[in-house]
Amino acid sequence: MKVICDRGALLDAVNQMSGVVAGRTSPKVQLTCVKLVAEKAAGAGRLTLMGTDGEVSLRLCLDRVDVGQPGEALIPADKLRQIVSAEDSDSTLTIESTDDSVEIRGQDARFKVLGYPAGDYPAVPGFPKADGAKTIFSHQAGSLAGLVARTLFATARENSRYAINGVLLKRDGKRLEMVATDGRRLALARASLANTEKDAHAAMCIVPSKALGTLQKLIQDGDEPVRIAITDNQVFFHLGAADEKSEGRAMMSSNLVEGAFPPYEDVIPKDQDKVASFDRDVMASAVRRAALLTNEESRGVKLSFSSGDKRVQIASRAPEMGEAEITVDLAEFKGEDIALGFNPGFITDALKVIDDPRVSIELKGSNKPGVIKVGSEFLYVVMPVSLQ
Repeated sequence: MKVICDRGALLDAVNQMSGVVAGRTSPKVQLTCVKLVAEKAAGAGRLTLMGTDGEVSLRLCLDRVDVGQPGEALIPADKLRQIVSAEDSDSTLTIESTDDSVEIRGQDARFKVLGYPAGDYPAVPGFPKADGAKTIFSHQAGSLAGLVARTLFATARENSRYAINGVLLKRDGKRLEMVATDGRRLALARASLANTEKDAHAAMCIVPSKALGTLQKLIQDGDEPVRIAITDNQVFFHLGAADEKSEGRAMMSSNLVEGAFPPYEDVIPKDQDKVASFDRDVMASAVRRAALLTNEESRGVKLSFSSGDKRVQIASRAPEMGEAEITVDLAEFKGEDIALGFNPGFITDALKVIDDPRVSIELKGSNKPGVIKVGSEFLYVVMPVSLQ
């Protein structure tokens, strides 16, 4: 194999690949490597990078490549990234493989890195055919990124209930939903699918948090099409592929999280009788400032909603530290006065991912969950905390 490629594009690809390949402690050394495949067709050259940790797999395609000799190579990911990053004075790099070694050359440097036989690398799955998937559909990258951002933050971390260590992805006709929970809060985001059958079969799966974090980094152009497929045990995201004939720019696949996702619709309150509307940024600032005087023993902030003057007072108190009180004007408040406590981080986490400057919260009682809403596209249920 021999290729000449743009260093900047190669560095971007290698950095993205580094987040997928296995760490040095992997029992299979090949999983710590990146596989390079150089191809030449119709006078055009293409370099494909492949990486996997056995759970998440990634393919990235580079088109700005001069392929002198097609072929493939397997090289340790960390060394490839370090070398490409260090050669910052070069606009292009030459990569040439012979047997199990790879040579990388710049204008004044030559690196020979010992690799492994490319044939020893595990197969990286391709995008499934229609008859091998439960569902295949397309969605705009920007909207998909928004769904991920509005749910991924609410997933559980290292929870023994494995099913909530990922995000539920559900397609039902023209509706696409993503849901995440850690048992104390729940985030649900919705979007409408364009150019798809309204009566298409419903399908759902639980996507691991690592895979969705990788997907966020892969999305560069909000208008780019993304093809999504769900099979019995994997999910696929094909970026830049408008249809099954398109090569696309990148493809990520991931094993699914096993287990049953909690019946999330049952925990969404339906009888809230108090509704407050407020400015997103003003509320976020107030909650962050009140949280300055909280500690491990008193992690909650108290929100006291007043219907008389349409204000909410946000207060915190920590022994041997002090107390804070911040008042925020409400755009609207319906219902009786109410006071309840929330984990401030849970409130600001949600406000960070909301694009709309006007946000509402629905309440029932001091010991009942609150529901933050933005239209019909985002819903966030958060359990109250005791302030005693």
